[in-house]
Amino acid sequence: MAGLGDYPAAAVLRADDIARAKKFYTDVLGLTPGDEGPGGEAMFRAGAGTALLIYERPGMPAPQNTTLGFSIPADKFDDAVAALRANGATFEEYDVPEIGLKTTNGVAEFEGMKAAWFKDSEGNIINLAVM
Repeated sequence: MAGLGDYPAAAVLRADDIARAKKFYTDVLGLTPGDEGPGGEAMFRAGAGTALLIYERPGMPAPQNTTLGFSIPADKFDDAVAALRANGATFEEYDVPEIGLKTTNGVAEFEGMKAAWFKDSEGNIINLAVM
């Protein structure tokens, strides 16, 4: 059997309200909706054949860690942050000295890399990063 690195991967996120999540991922993030799953799950397509599935699970708490990440080219990072802000995203502020992470105006810069985090409409943490 081939390793899993030979196959596409997809993120799977929970939502309290699937209609609200669909609106966020379409209107704020600009992802392309795909087919709906048999249980009303929302599918979205992103770059390079990647995908995202969102299922409704009211009352389930959002994870406190990054649940979805986007790799952004260095020359597009600032524009991506500005566009998300214009669409209503609010970037998180972090100060975690033990790992050398501190954001300024929502963006962390370290070792030639930039990163930023924001929450979706359901409280899931999403990351943008130049890698």
